[in-house]
Amino acid sequence: MDFLLPEVETVVEIKMTRPSLSTKLLGEQLIVDIAKYKQHPMCRSLFCVVYDPSGRITNPRGVENDLSGDNEKMNVRVMIVPR
Repeated sequence: MDFLLPEVETVVEIKMTRPSLSTKLLGEQLIVDIAKYKQHPMCRSLFCVVYDPSGRITNPRGVENDLSGDNEKMNVRVMIVPR
């Protein structure tokens, strides 16, 4: 967990791409993070920010759309930057 904002029950997870972090591996890591934070009592919203300065992530909007969403337990937003 990078940042917990308890007053708004929000977690901010930050990642940065690197040569050894493929799009597939990033997706797998985020899926694990999402599952973990769904169990956290102070997390109703999760923001995952991926800093990708070299454009290593193929189809960044697709990754964002696939992993972002709302359900009864937690709201998830994934953002890959820069756009």
